[in-house]
Amino acid sequence: MSDRVISSIMKEVEKERFAQKLRLRLIKLEAGRAIVEMEPQEELTNLFGMTHGGAIFSLIDEAFEVSCNSHGTIALALSMTVTFHRAPDQKSRLRAESVEIHRSAKTGTYEIKVINEHNDLIASCTALAYRKNERLPFLSSPSQDTAPQSGPLAGGG
Repeated sequence: MSDRVISSIMKEVEKERFAQKLRLRLIKLEAGRAIVEMEPQEELTNLFGMTHGGAIFSLIDEAFEVSCNSHGTIALALSMTVTFHRAPDQKSRLRAESVEIHRSAKTGTYEIKVINEHNDLIASCTALAYRKNERLPFLSSPSQDTAPQSGPLAGGG
C-alpha cells in the first residue's frame, strides 16, 4: 500500500459526515489494519447511562471499513457478527482495532476488538467483506500498489 493510498483514505475519513457526527478518529492505518477511537459522549448513552450498543457497532464498522479498503480497491461489508462482552462506562474512551486475517481476490475476513482505556475487552467482531474489482473513487490515478490481486485466487473467492 502506498503512502498516497493511506493519506487519501485518512483525508476521506476526516470528511466523512457520519464519523464526524460520532467523533470517530482514525488513529492508525496500515494495509489490512486500522485503529479508530471514540471519545465518551453523553448523547450516545442508552437507557442505562452506558455507551449505546449502536455507537459501539458504529465504531467497529468504521475500523472495519477503513481496514478492508486499505488496499486501494472498494470493499463492502457482507456480514458482521458482534459479541458484546462488557458494558463500557459512559465516560470510557473506546478503541477499535481491525485486523485482516484472510484476504482473497473476492473476500476479506477481519477480526475487530473494542477495548476501553483500561484494556478491558468491550466487544469483538468477525466481519466478512466483498472485494470489488474497482479502485477507490477518491484515488486520483492508478498505480500498481492499488491494483486488484491477481494469481491463483483471482476470480475465485
